[in-house]
Amino acid sequence: MGKVVLIGCGNVGMSYAYSLVTTKNKVSELVLIDINHKKAQGEALDLQHAAVYNTTRIKIKAGDYQDCADAKIVCICAGVTQAPGETRPQLLNRNYKVMKSIVNEVVKSGFNGIYLVATNPVDVMTYAVYRLSDAKPSKVIGSGTTLDTSRLRHLIGEVTSIHPKNIHSYVIGEHGDTSMVPWSCSFIGLNKISQFLTEEQCPQIEQQVRDSAYGIIEKKGSTYYGIGICLKDITETILEDSGGIKTICVYSKEHDTCFGMPTILTRRGAIRTLDLDMTQSEREKLNKSIKAIKDMCDQINFD
Repeated sequence: MGKVVLIGCGNVGMSYAYSLVTTKNKVSELVLIDINHKKAQGEALDLQHAAVYNTTRIKIKAGDYQDCADAKIVCICAGVTQAPGETRPQLLNRNYKVMKSIVNEVVKSGFNGIYLVATNPVDVMTYAVYRLSDAKPSKVIGSGTTLDTSRLRHLIGEVTSIHPKNIHSYVIGEHGDTSMVPWSCSFIGLNKISQFLTEEQCPQIEQQVRDSAYGIIEKKGSTYYGIGICLKDITETILEDSGGIKTICVYSKEHDTCFGMPTILTRRGAIRTLDLDMTQSEREKLNKSIKAIKDMCDQINFD
């Protein structure tokens, strides 16, 4: 069992919190922190009533940064939302200021657990948390391309009429416009995905994945259900110490930045990133994506 602190009670944060308290998992305590403490109190009360129907008892409350001291996971969802027509990189400077103020307070509490970052641009914000917190690289992870991977498997499932749980394909690199799919490493069951999809279908699906967020934002303003479930899944993988493989973004010493890759995740954090046997063309696309992230990171003054 473990204590989780959620920072940021907006749509993403509360979708995550709702997922935690309405499904059986190993969360023993959930603390909500928000710049609007009254809102956090209201959300906590509402969640307490929803948690009655969970078979696991969870203590839920609104708190402050001192609650981070003994937490296993601090999940950061705070930040400004992506506006219609706004790209993720445009969120950079506004959200970095938010991230800096949050991490400084978490560090002061003596927190020694795992940072889970969801604020966009998530690869850049995860790198910022790594720099600001001075924590071990294995203990700073971002949601990365977990949501992109969910979207990918959903779309492949729609085309092939195969359940997504049997689709082993990943989106890697940036959680954004330069994300890519290593199709040569993609499988359905034990068979290569080329037995199910044509050469024309693969890039079409890949583009649909990239366009998904923009389509949702245009229609309803923001995305939150999908990422909420992804964060819940990451949290469970950590607390259950299951060694699951998730496309989280983690720090790469080789590239000095963070980007999404299939990574083994345990209670100790990100313990190993898988080295995919990609084609030369796919590696070039991944390198292009990494460069896009680094270019954004270079815009931050890490004083």
